[in-house]
Amino acid sequence: MILNDGENELSEINVTPFIDVMLVLLIIFMVVTPIVTSSVKVELPKAVSEQKADVNKPLIISINEKNEIYFGTELVNADNIGAAMQEKTGDNKDNVVFFHVDKVVPYEILIATVEHVKKAGYSKIAFSSKAN
Repeated sequence: MILNDGENELSEINVTPFIDVMLVLLIIFMVVTPIVTSSVKVELPKAVSEQKADVNKPLIISINEKNEIYFGTELVNADNIGAAMQEKTGDNKDNVVFFHVDKVVPYEILIATVEHVKKAGYSKIAFSSKAN
């Protein structure tokens, strides 16, 4: 404790060790950063074969404002949507089914369509929305 002539205490924090530690950390980061970010330039060879088509492409079912159901670009009714999906996917039930539904479509039609898709055995269902 340091005392002045008037018996008042002076409380001071010694920041010198703090500054020393900060300078050491700054030097460490300045030295390590170029080492970590350096990379080796490599020119990769070109592939001659074509890539395989993705067998698990998402299936898109659209319902427009006229309550018409489209599987991809093909107009289908709710009763034969399962057969159309099995024909397109080769009975692969792992595909994701996306629903693009107009906002004026009644909820009952959407749920009925989802039930037909579930009865066909497709359980991975996703609803798409438009981002603002």
